[in-house]
Amino acid sequence: LERLIDTLVKPHPDRFVVFTQVDWSQADTPGFGLRAAAQLRADVGRGARGLKVLKELGLYARDHRGKLLAIDDPRWDPIWAECGRLGVPVAIHSGDPEAFFHPPDGTNERHEELWDNPDWSFSGRDFPSLPALLAAQARVFARHPRTRFVALHFGGWPENLDHVSDLLARLKNVWVETGAREAELGRQPRRARRFFLEHADRIMFGTDM
Repeated sequence: LERLIDTLVKPHPDRFVVFTQVDWSQADTPGFGLRAAAQLRADVGRGARGLKVLKELGLYARDHRGKLLAIDDPRWDPIWAECGRLGVPVAIHSGDPEAFFHPPDGTNERHEELWDNPDWSFSGRDFPSLPALLAAQARVFARHPRTRFVALHFGGWPENLDHVSDLLARLKNVWVETGAREAELGRQPRRARRFFLEHADRIMFGTDM
């Protein structure tokens, strides 16, 4: 973090911002949430402008027993609350393309992609469904109305703009980001147009991959 701030932000403060992250490897140790909140506070003091949460939370990060860490686990509440207190946003990536949660067989629209990358599949095993994953994310948003959340990649479900529209209508502390990779919007051009007209002030145009 300090290297990025020294090499990018300080020489060009009008061109770069840097977000910090949480190390989930010790997430099931006592007091983790408070320690992570304190680290976040220190990082913001050094110059971080927000918190980036990768999709590892909910899909990859596990405790010492091998159980997935849930997005809405109350142990993380001090982290989200601290972001609200500090006035910095949480950019959170939850989920992946909807097809990655379906069986990777010949009926899957991303079959070739999953054939080449079988570890991208979240079908079966102990992974939550995409709706369950995003419901957990929404519960965090609702529990922390004073924290600003940016749900990356069109809220995690660009294939279902009705869901994303409902999310924005219910929770005024949430924005979505285009991600520059959401080809699914092109398959729903009329709904996408209406979505942009309804929520133009809640969409961030980015190239986050």
